Order: sequence, then C-alpha cells, then structure tokens
Amino acid sequence: MNYQRFFDEAIDQLHAERRYRVFADLERIVGAFPKARWRADGEAREITVWCSNDYLGMGQHPDVIKAMQDTAAGMGSGAGGTRNISGTTHPLVQLEDELADLHGKEAGLVFTSGFVSNEAAISTIGRLLPNCLILSDELNHASMIEGVRRSGAEKKIFRHNDVAHLEMLLQQAGRERAKLIVFESVYSMDGDIAPIAAIADLAEKYNAMTYIDEVHAVGMYGARGGGITEREGLSHRIDVIEGTLAKAFGTLGGYITGTRSVVDAVRSYAPGFIFTTALPPAIAAAAVTSIRHLKSSQVERDAQQRQAQATKDILSASALPVMPSETHIVPILVGDPELCKMATDRLLAKHGIYIQPINYPTVPRGTERLRVTPTPLHDDSLIETLRDALVETWTALGIPFRDDSAPVEPVASDRVVPLLVAKSGG
Repeated sequence: MNYQRFFDEAIDQLHAERRYRVFADLERIVGAFPKARWRADGEAREITVWCSNDYLGMGQHPDVIKAMQDTAAGMGSGAGGTRNISGTTHPLVQLEDELADLHGKEAGLVFTSGFVSNEAAISTIGRLLPNCLILSDELNHASMIEGVRRSGAEKKIFRHNDVAHLEMLLQQAGRERAKLIVFESVYSMDGDIAPIAAIADLAEKYNAMTYIDEVHAVGMYGARGGGITEREGLSHRIDVIEGTLAKAFGTLGGYITGTRSVVDAVRSYAPGFIFTTALPPAIAAAAVTSIRHLKSSQVERDAQQRQAQATKDILSASALPVMPSETHIVPILVGDPELCKMATDRLLAKHGIYIQPINYPTVPRGTERLRVTPTPLHDDSLIETLRDALVETWTALGIPFRDDSAPVEPVASDRVVPLLVAKSGG
C-alpha cells in the first residue's frame, strides 16, 4: 500500500478548494509593535501586522517581559514535570489565584492552551454529570466542539444566540435532567456578543449549568478585564468561566474558573490536565504581571476601543464591506476563497500589511473574509495606510465594494457548516 498517497491526496484537496494554509514566517520586534519582520526567500522585510490576537500589545509590555526574564533566570526555562509531579511552581499557584479573583470565583485552573482548557473541562464535566445533555451554540469554537464530542454526552445544537431555540431544547429535556449550556461571550469571526443574561435566566429557570468561553473578551472588557460577564455584572450567574492567557494578556495558556468543587473535579479527572507538562514558571509569572496590570489600568482598553471604532469608521467611509461587529473584531467581507488568498498575498507583497485570510471551515462558504484586529498601537496613520492598501487591493482584484443599498451581512444559509466540521482560527 502506498501510504503516502493518502496524505498527498488530502493536501491536494485543500489546494483544489483554495483552503490550503500558508504560514507567514515572522519576527515580532520588541518596542515596535505592531511591526514585525517577515522572512521570505532568504530576505527579511519590515511589515505591519493587522491580525494579531495580542489585542492590547501586552506581549510586548516591558513589565511583562521583565517578569518572564527574571523568573526564567531564577527558576529555569521549564516547569520540570506535570502538575502532579513537581510541576506546580509558585508562579503558577499565584496565577490561578489571580484568575479566580479576576472572575470572582472560588478557584482557577491553568492549562497549556485555551484549546486544551475547553476540550478538557467540557468533556470532564459532561462525563461526570449523570445522563448529561450538552446544549451548544452552533458557532462555538472547535475546542468546545471537541470537548462536547469527547464527553460522550448527548448534545443538542441551538441556533446562534437564539434564546427561543435554546429554551425549546431545555423544555424538551425537563428540569430534572443534568444539562450544561456551553457558549461564547464574543464570537471572534463576526465580533458579536452572546445574550448572556437571557441564557443565565434560562439556566436558572430550567436548572442547567452554564459554561462560557471568554477568550476574546478577557482583558478587553470590564472594569478589571474580567470580560463581558464582568462588564454586564453577570459573572456570579455563570458556573464556569473559561479564558485564555494568549490573547489580551499576551502570554500563553488557558484556564477555567468556578466553584472549588467543579475546578477540583476537572483537576482530578481531566486527562488533558493530568498527563501534560505544566506551564513554565516564566510564562506564569509574565501572565500574573499582565493580569495585575490590566486589573488596575483602563488605558489600554480605552485606547483599543477607540482605534477599533476608528478602523471601522475609516474603512466603511471608503465603501469597504466592513461586516457588522459589536466588538473589537473588524471583519471585511470578500466572499470568495481564492480572492481572499489573493488579497492577503497582495497586501503583504505590495503594501507590507499582513492579514491572514479566513476561509471555510472557519467561516461558512461565501463569507470568506479578512479579520482585522486593531490594537492601541495601531495609530490613525496606520489605519489610513491600511485603508489605502485595501482600496487598491479591492480595485486591482475586482473584489466588490459595499453596495450601500444592500447592508453587508454574513450569509445565513450555510450557518450549519461549523457543526459538521471543526472550526479553527480562534
């Protein structure tokens, strides 16, 4: 048997569907964010990154860098083991305390990534609850979908942010059955926000647990960066709040927070937590520093919100098809996978602007887009440069500009696709 042929054919299929992903070889430049060096064909060129998840630039903050350097100098580069076997370092204990405090919960638990925290926590909670029914938003991230799958529990998918559909499914399940509602606060591809209060109302009415993914909101919203749940005064009404350290906090890792018993159960039963090496102490110390800073500083959040709105306004004024977004996410509709890739290639090669194309299955077919994430350090001149580059690219490639007589909206008919194929790109 020619085993290699199967892998070659799988990759050929991605090429044929214009879904093959090419990674940009980048070197971030300390002190020059959002600038980076792009390496291609043996040369390095300075570019501007417009799609980073380092939403507030905290990955380049001097205090965060110093905490990482000092801890690595004093404690070494790695944790040296799993959490159970010598890997529970003091910076990691401090980090879990900071996270519990951030969300007003009894306990926190840190994982090596946001993907692992969702997969491990959801699957474990779903397994431990007897005859559990998991109710999952149709646009949940791939990590959440994987957690639901691995739980072995029965699942029901409710239409995106549709509380009426969710209530119908809860009614059918009955009050006495164990139920877990899993959803996100900010959905990163469209930039919309879940109706958290309404979902919490339903959970209380029908006796269900709630699990929210705040990865695109922690650090970004709320008086101390606790996310949308903090901003709306709802943290106490959500059973498990999950987040990441790899976006607004600028480091690495994922986490959950909740009651001591829920967190301890996940700690004790989740293979994704038990059988993996702990987060290095230097990263944990850097994350602690970042969280503490953002708990007391509103400067970064205010500046980021201003630049996100300025980006939406400036691009929209040039008839670029900026899709509706309630948050810091600025999606720009292309609607064709090949044109989407051609646009990003042209922006990088001709204009020195890096924006990764977002294609199926991350988003439904026909809604391919560029996903722009302004930070406090993308000043007005950079926004204007981006606008000019996008207008030139749209014109050169024949991509449709906005038709003012028809509002730009995501295509609804293909919304079920993410249920069938695991999403990515979060």
